[in-house]
Amino acid sequence: MTLPLNPAMAATDAPPVMEARRWLQGVVFPADRPLINVSQAAPVEPPPLALRQAIADAALGDDAAHLYGPVLGLPDLRAEIAAQWSVAYGGQIGALEVAITQGCNQAFTAVMSTLAGAGDEVILPTPWYFNHKMWFDMQAVCTVALDTGPTLIPDAEAARALITSRTRAIVLVSPNNPGGVEYPAATLSAFRDLCRSHGLALIVDETYRDFDSRHSVEMGGRPHDLFIDPDWSDTLVHLYSFSKAYRLTGHRVGAIVASAQRLAEVEKFLDTVAICPGQLGQIAALWGMRNLRQWVAGERDEILSRRRAMVDGFAQLEGWQLLGCGAYFAYVEHPFDLPSDQLCKRLVSEASLLMLPGTMFQPAGSQAGKRQIRIAFANVDTAGIAELFRRLKAFHA
Repeated sequence: MTLPLNPAMAATDAPPVMEARRWLQGVVFPADRPLINVSQAAPVEPPPLALRQAIADAALGDDAAHLYGPVLGLPDLRAEIAAQWSVAYGGQIGALEVAITQGCNQAFTAVMSTLAGAGDEVILPTPWYFNHKMWFDMQAVCTVALDTGPTLIPDAEAARALITSRTRAIVLVSPNNPGGVEYPAATLSAFRDLCRSHGLALIVDETYRDFDSRHSVEMGGRPHDLFIDPDWSDTLVHLYSFSKAYRLTGHRVGAIVASAQRLAEVEKFLDTVAICPGQLGQIAALWGMRNLRQWVAGERDEILSRRRAMVDGFAQLEGWQLLGCGAYFAYVEHPFDLPSDQLCKRLVSEASLLMLPGTMFQPAGSQAGKRQIRIAFANVDTAGIAELFRRLKAFHA
């Protein structure tokens, strides 16, 4: 007898990064052409030594760090985020308007659980972050695709035409995953006004905010004016991750900034799913916020140098088109007749390159997705990027 499956879960696509890793099974890479893995956007090095020491000190000396903590996170971390975000964004955020989660994906799922259920609609720009789409599929929420065209920048007026009586929210990611583009402040404000006029939530995911090429939040810049609005909490829900800035991927620390009323609903989800976020990761995030400002600025400079290498490389690569480049990602169009999912599998065996095809970021059957590839260039240094371009130049489909 076969046990039953939830139909919505069964209809959800497999996790793309895990699917791509399966392409490596049985492949032997030549000694002079080792694998370059640019499929997943995650730091490959551990946190700085001082931060690891802070984690170790807490693990050994703070007995409470091993117990259940508050469902919405440690009060000191919530207060620090509220204080720093208020300064960075020029607005007023209170500690009770901040919640801590086990990574930004959990922040997203927790918030969306309070907003949309089976049969509801959420507008998601394409190319989209696949985990967002997967959550909607699992929950039988209808994903309404907002085509961003060749600029990869969503347009609020185009989104207006997609709003129905079942629409509950619009989700934006900036700097964008997978597109790499950085949304102008005016774009975010236009979406805020659109959502407010229709009683919708605007979800803004700024996981990669610390690597924005235009300005550094750590050094006093801000990417938008959404928090300057004194009534921001009636529309805006802000998401953030500590995984990238402090290399805390394995500790799973994310954050939600929203109204206290919204977080009271989020608390129900978090208590049911995880009871509380891990305390050592929160302690690390708090220590990082208080001590690693200059270190994060150096990390940003390194990522920006890799970004320049990607831009320069594609400018010299015949037939390829760079659609977007920023934060951890380059999003490109390839010049071959093969659809991108087939092409990426061949690049593994014939060029020792692991990338993700645009078909993983677009609606099923999308012709654009068949032409597109995402490259997570933050995983390789400039020498690795140079080798990547050498292999792409030599590859013939």
